[in-house]
Formats: sequence, structure tokens, C-alpha cells
Amino acid sequence: MRITTSMVQRSILADLNTLSVKLARTQTKAASGREITRPADNPFGTSKAMGLRSNLAANDQYMRNIDDARGWMDATESALDSITQFVKRAQDLVVQASTDTADATSRSAVAAEIAQIIQGVKETANSSYGDRYIMSGTETSVPPYKLGDDDTYQGNDAGHDPALAGIVREIGPGVTMTINSVASELLGSGRSDPGDGKLLNVLRDIADHLAADDGAALRSGDLSALKQQLDGVLEVRARNGSMSNRLDAASTRMDQIGLALTDQLSKTEDADFAQTMIDFNSQSAAYQAALRAGATIIQSSLMDFLR
Repeated sequence: MRITTSMVQRSILADLNTLSVKLARTQTKAASGREITRPADNPFGTSKAMGLRSNLAANDQYMRNIDDARGWMDATESALDSITQFVKRAQDLVVQASTDTADATSRSAVAAEIAQIIQGVKETANSSYGDRYIMSGTETSVPPYKLGDDDTYQGNDAGHDPALAGIVREIGPGVTMTINSVASELLGSGRSDPGDGKLLNVLRDIADHLAADDGAALRSGDLSALKQQLDGVLEVRARNGSMSNRLDAASTRMDQIGLALTDQLSKTEDADFAQTMIDFNSQSAAYQAALRAGATIIQSSLMDFLR
């Protein structure tokens, strides 16, 4: 087959175009720092990168859930600490008022302070995190208690089962956690729920016994009932603390997973800069050599020999 000048020219131009495309891709890789700039560059790598990015997004959401749960539980711990201090103060007052040296006047003064402690306990139970009441069960828009004489719990306790009135956060793939404590579990509903024997009920009974100058009732039952309520508050605080520790462990685990996913994504998407520059230099040299060779061949024609 006769090789014509036009065939040589087309072949040279095709080779130059191929080298130019490779050089342009390598230049884009070097400029962007990415191995994959479009799906066609590496379909399998693109699919893998999309999966890794999806996992990273989910991991970031778990971290946000954990941070929200931490804030909620820190607010709960602060409220429980305040309630603990109120109960301890009530204990001290009852010990003082239960002695035989206390008279009706001093016991009446203690009763007035107990009444203020009751209001303080309810105010503390009405603590909020952001715009949500932390101890109202799932009724986070409703304060658990009204101030004043009405001690009725206003939130949701799911039939006195705190587990069913829980605020739940997903802190890992398929891992959920209840992050709230329900006020009715500790404080009850005072005398609107007769015989519940919880903190508000106990404090109301103490106030009545103080007002009635009944030292025997204070000594015989009120002190032990108050001690039992304090133990209950401390038990809930311990549970809240153990959940906080679990959140810390979950946060550490999510951090490690996030780092691993980021490393895999970098290995999938990011270009090896040193290898990219080697490729660029070799392709650039090949392109320049092809240009020089092509120019020499294309310039030669029949007229050069007829001279």
C-alpha cells in the first residue's frame, strides 16, 4: 500500500492529539491534586468514593447526635446536682427541727424554708436545654411542674415508666440511647397522686409536721424517708454519669471511624503528587519530541527533492 503525505500527516496529528490528551489529564491531576476529577476517570474508584462520602456524612451526623446528647445530659447533671443540694439542706433542717430543744416557732421557720425548697426543686426540674425541657419526658415543650401549691407532674411519663418516655438519640449504626431523666421518677406528683412517697410528697409531709410542731413524726419517719429520696437522686445521677461515659466512648469510636474513612477517601481520590509530576515530565518530553519529529517529517515533500 502506498503511503501518501496526507496519511502521514493524519497519523502524526492523531498521535499528537493522543499525547496532548494524556498531558492535559496529567496537568489537571497535578493542579487539582485529585486522582479522580470525573467519573469516567475511574468508575470503580468513583463508586467507592461515593460510598465513603456517604459513610462520612452518616458518621458526622452521629457525632452531632452525640454532642447534642452530651449537652442534654450535662444540663441534666446540673439539675440533679441542684436537687441533691436542696435535699441535703432539707435533711439538715429536719435534723435540727427534730430535736427536743426545737420549739414551735423554730419549727414554723423551718417549715417556711422547706416550702421554699419545694419551689426550688420544682424550678430546677423545669430546667431546659435550648428550648426543650429536659425532665418532661417526650413532652419537651411543657415544663414538668407549675410553681405554687400544685405539684402535679405536667410532662409525659408513659404510665410511670420512664423508659417509655425517653428521648432517644442514634449514636452509631443501629445504636440508640435514651438521654433524658423523667422528673416524675424522682419528684412524683406530690399529693395529687396519693401515696407515691416521692420527693415532693415527702417534703410536703415534712412541712406539715413542722407546722404541727410534731417532732416525733420528724424523727420517726421523715428523716428516713428523706434519706431514701436522697439515695434515689444519687442513683439517677449515677445512671446519668454512666450514660455520659458511654457517650464519651461512642465519641472516641466515631472519631476513629471518621479518621479511617477520611484516610480511605484520600487514598481513593487524591493523586500521588510525586508520581503525577514524573508522569507529567515524561509525557511533556514525549509530546515535545513528537512535535519536533512531526515537524521534520511534514516539512519534507517532493519539491524538496526536485530542487
